Amino acid sequence: MTTPDTGCSLAPYFKVNPGQLENFKALCQQFVDKTHEEPGCLYYGFSFNGDQVHCREAYQNADALLAHLNNVGALLEESLQIAELTRLEIHGPEAELAKLREPLAQLKPEFFTLEYGFRR
Repeated sequence: MTTPDTGCSLAPYFKVNPGQLENFKALCQQFVDKTHEEPGCLYYGFSFNGDQVHCREAYQNADALLAHLNNVGALLEESLQIAELTRLEIHGPEAELAKLREPLAQLKPEFFTLEYGFRR
């Protein structure tokens, strides 16, 4: 059985400043700890390729994504002191993306509209 897909995924990519990788990894653990308790988070984790980092994350809907950003806002600010946000993608159905465009405009994300698929 499938249900309407309201899920939104966030795909931030970071480049960590030289000599700061271990500090950034320590922040990643703090992000995970804070996010673990969020009821609207579907999955969350960090992947590394040298000094490039990707946060793999998805939420039940736009409201859950915004709640997450509110929850980790201070950590995000701290991480941006030792890394650069090089790319930010947001994926989801247009009805959910519409709720995110204005609040996230300052981060200059690329929005990808879900047009085909299903959710179990």
